[in-house]
Amino acid sequence: MAQPRISAYLPPDIDPTKAALAFGRRALPKLNEELQSAELLTQQRALMALCDLVHDPEKVYQAIEIGFLDNLKTLLGHPDNTIRQKTTEVLYLMSMHSVGRWGLIQNGVISALTGLLDDPVDICRKNTHQIFDMMAKLPEGAAGVLQAALIPPLVLKLQTELEEILELILDTLANCLRMEVSEALAAGAVGALKAKLTHPSAAIRSRAAQVLLEISSHPEGKLPVCDEEVIPVLVSLLEDTDPAVQASAAGALMFALVTPQGRSSAMAAEAIPPLLKLVAEETSRARLNAIKALTLLAELPEGRETLLAHTDTFRECLDDPREVVARAAQSAIRAIEWKP
Repeated sequence: MAQPRISAYLPPDIDPTKAALAFGRRALPKLNEELQSAELLTQQRALMALCDLVHDPEKVYQAIEIGFLDNLKTLLGHPDNTIRQKTTEVLYLMSMHSVGRWGLIQNGVISALTGLLDDPVDICRKNTHQIFDMMAKLPEGAAGVLQAALIPPLVLKLQTELEEILELILDTLANCLRMEVSEALAAGAVGALKAKLTHPSAAIRSRAAQVLLEISSHPEGKLPVCDEEVIPVLVSLLEDTDPAVQASAAGALMFALVTPQGRSSAMAAEAIPPLLKLVAEETSRARLNAIKALTLLAELPEGRETLLAHTDTFRECLDDPREVVARAAQSAIRAIEWKP
């Protein structure tokens, strides 16, 4: 069932057109003072004006220099819903600029946002997760998310959050788990992600498989993927109708098949036919990952025996315009035709 979109509309008694518009360097100090005002309406209007200004990276730089972030961090805990909504919106807009992301990292904004994970207002949570998503695109930002101990609560939120927020969480996890996976594994990430592999949304299926790819790329992540019986589900996704889901599933399999347990599980799940089908499709986004996965299965005698009848499929890949695909096909042919 489709979920309603999260609305960013303000309450009817808040008129953004009456916000004091601010232009130029001199206006920002005035807005900073208004953020500290005891009057709720003054704070709301200051935040609305600031939302307009921080689309400009130069204004973002100036705002950070003046010290806006300390006041914005304080307002994250404000009891007024509109204040929290507009504060998180300002921070999200700032995070869209490189200078803003660095400012948020250096001023400890990531840790300050942790209290909004359970905010009762959907748009506040969405803004918060949009910030995490943007921050995690930088290695330093991903490290900040890890240092703020956000991975366990993000994994927990996979079970309860709204669909459009769920997509943001999965993107954040994919970037963060590229660096380190132990906290995620301890929090039960593999089981939570397995449940999302069969989600009705192709975007969520694809993202969940991508996070599993990142987990299985680490030595300590490969066995949990096998132990949780994720591989049969990934094999089923090789025939998904969405190319992005196929590519992510093939990538996750490719890493998991490095282990003997992974290869045995894939053979039991009859992974070879759908992988061969992806290899045969010239335009398949999953072609490279599928070739590498089959190369690993060729290390098993039964896998090699099955694949010997399909070497022509790999030889066709030698003409692929992508050199990396052609090289992978050469490696696959050598593995398949190897004789002890």
